[in-house]
Amino acid sequence: MIHGEPVVATVVGLSGGIWEILRQNSFFGLLIISVLIIMSLVSWGIIINRYRLYKEVNLQSRKFGALFTRSAQTTDLMNNVRNFRLSPLAAIYAAGIKETEAVLEAKAARNGEAEGVLTLDEGDFRTVNLMMDKTAAEEVGKLERYVVFLATTANAAPFLGLLGTVVGIMNSFWSIGERGSASLVIVAPGIAEALLATIVGLAAAIPAVIAYNWANNKLKYITDQANNFSLELLARLKKDSYR
Repeated sequence: MIHGEPVVATVVGLSGGIWEILRQNSFFGLLIISVLIIMSLVSWGIIINRYRLYKEVNLQSRKFGALFTRSAQTTDLMNNVRNFRLSPLAAIYAAGIKETEAVLEAKAARNGEAEGVLTLDEGDFRTVNLMMDKTAAEEVGKLERYVVFLATTANAAPFLGLLGTVVGIMNSFWSIGERGSASLVIVAPGIAEALLATIVGLAAAIPAVIAYNWANNKLKYITDQANNFSLELLARLKKDSYR
């Protein structure tokens, strides 16, 4: 029992929690855990930021879409666009109207006619549609910013955790070989280091995976909404042109 007392004392010492495990970690193990913690904190910052942004984007898009549906004239909302700066629909609308006006001005200058008597042909509508598609892609691209880091964390964090696990187990075997004993006192610190790296790796990866899938689903919805609005705006412009 005298031989077992140091073992009990050491195990009790190791049960002091995560700080005690970190204190006994190797430099490489601490480096891996530090990188994982930083990745996790950055991921959570992105998650919170994107959640707030997508919520506001959805709110502004719904309001702008309702205003557009109720508007009597297609160009009535140009003065309201600045109130919906986060909405891709407002940006697409502004781009479509401005491109339509630019095409009419160019045709008027080329033909020497008054702008009000000119109409757009199918080629002009294709030009307007291309500009709206370009604007939609740019707006969705802004909303995609930083989301790729969630994918990076989701893919890399488990492997970094596994690397920390391997390092911890290697330290345990090194201690066994160095001291010539396989007692719990010898292997416990390395095993604890290995398990902690695994836990931190999974803790960083799991929220990132969930958030990345959620963000992709939101972006797909926003993209579909933008494409549908582009078609609706183009239809309104064609209707106005043929009146």
